[in-house]
Amino acid sequence: MSLNSTLDGVEQRVESTLKRHSTYFLIEGIVLILLGVAAIAVPLIATLAFTIFFGWLLLISGVVGLVSTFSTRPAPGFWWSLLSAILALVVGFLLIAKPVNGAVSLTLLLIVFFVIEGFSSIVFASENRQSLPGRWGWLVTSGVVDIILAAMIFLQLPSSAVWAIGLLLGINLVFGGASLIVIALDAKKLLPPT
Repeated sequence: MSLNSTLDGVEQRVESTLKRHSTYFLIEGIVLILLGVAAIAVPLIATLAFTIFFGWLLLISGVVGLVSTFSTRPAPGFWWSLLSAILALVVGFLLIAKPVNGAVSLTLLLIVFFVIEGFSSIVFASENRQSLPGRWGWLVTSGVVDIILAAMIFLQLPSSAVWAIGLLLGINLVFGGASLIVIALDAKKLLPPT
């Protein structure tokens, strides 16, 4: 069996799945857009909801980490695993107990992410300018935008902690929902006439 025939088979299965479930993708896309618009409209609630949700994820992760660490106690790295699980428990508890303070902390992490992402994009584009002749400018622009976003959020701290995460989450949900709707509508076009 050749690689091309295998890829063709995978492509046909993906297309078939998209056709069968296109209505679900359409519904999911609409729901994501509605949630995204709500998050953009009320970013404070979206920020607090995300902070609490993230806190619960860390809390559950910490509990599972403790259980697995103690059940594999003779394994190497016990103390690091124990420290990691305890840290997840503590941070998760703090995010749930004090979501506003947690939102400020997560906003600081978001700023660090944007700065690192921005500089990485700029450096990557600069180092690969010859091999990316048509795209390197877009990468530099993307990096500059990331750094500007980080600066805007940082300069408005602590008030930006109220809106930054919720707004960015909302924008992400709207674009994710829109892409699912486009995929669903495109898949519906592929359906054979009945």
